[in-house]
Amino acid sequence: MSKADDLAAAARRKAQEVASRTKEADAERLAARDKQRSAEAAKTARLKEQRLAKEAADAETAKATKDAVKQAQKQARDAKRKSAQG
Repeated sequence: MSKADDLAAAARRKAQEVASRTKEADAERLAARDKQRSAEAAKTARLKEQRLAKEAADAETAKATKDAVKQAQKQARDAKRKSAQG
């Protein structure tokens, strides 16, 4: 082998090493980005679930309050009618 062939082979090896390190760094970056996206998606899903649960609980409370007010009004009307008749 000539000196030029040795230099070319060394340059090729060095270029392959650099390319290999670049690919590894890219793979790590992509993995970190995917992990971050997954964590963000899980957080968003959890927050959405909590919001929907809160909205359902609020709606249930509002309905119960409305029913209680109606019941109290009915009892007041009935008591008023009884006292007017009696």
